[in-house]
Amino acid sequence: MLVNLKEDIACVFERDPAARNWFEVITTYPGLHALLAHRLGHWLWRHGLKWLARAVSYVARFITGIEIHPGAKIGRRFFIDHGMGVVIGETAEIGDDCTIYHGVTLGGTSWDPGKRHPTLEDGVVIGAGAKVLGPITVRQNARIGSNAVVVKDVPAGASIVGVPGRMVAKLKEHDKRRQDIAQKMGFDAYGTTKDMTDPLANAVNRMLDHIHIMDEKQDKMCQALRQMGAQLEDIELPNLDSCEIISTDSDITDKDKIQRS
Repeated sequence: MLVNLKEDIACVFERDPAARNWFEVITTYPGLHALLAHRLGHWLWRHGLKWLARAVSYVARFITGIEIHPGAKIGRRFFIDHGMGVVIGETAEIGDDCTIYHGVTLGGTSWDPGKRHPTLEDGVVIGAGAKVLGPITVRQNARIGSNAVVVKDVPAGASIVGVPGRMVAKLKEHDKRRQDIAQKMGFDAYGTTKDMTDPLANAVNRMLDHIHIMDEKQDKMCQALRQMGAQLEDIELPNLDSCEIISTDSDITDKDKIQRS
């Protein structure tokens, strides 16, 4: 228990730059308080003292605003940042070194008994307000963006955003620099990064690539026909440039993007 407490406090300093000293963390961090209460409640739950375990969970929710069912299984170095509104269901399973932010729900989609809540493998991070629902598995080092709704399994190293959740990026195994930063910081705040791929821009750029290739093929066909004696009218087409149609810069609004497209 003491070893777990030391690890829980240490992971707060690793993932929250606002933490100043151990006394402040122990006395003012609701995520830590909720986790300590859960460890007690889970021990009572496993030993058959279910009402007492639920009572401990209820008191912890009243104090911290974080509801963790005593039946949930939580690994080591779990960090809940801010914490208000977090709900973790009875059959949820959370691996080591996971991080979640306020408003996150690990909920069920069925009233049937048995496994009905998500499983998070090691290193998963879930942004503020995200909902992960059902007996799905979020694989190792995956990231769930803020306010995403996830109802399907998530591959290892993937980044999921939107409603319903869709994958916008997948961490490359050889990209050691990013992995090291993710391990050190836990996650970029709330599941977003300034360089995260814009799905709209990515879709438009892919269409532009396709159009450019089709233009090149048509030019080659026209040249071949002219060599065979065909007379074709020259029509100048405007050059398509992806930066003229859509920009991913932070100073360009969605309205500007639509107007440019």
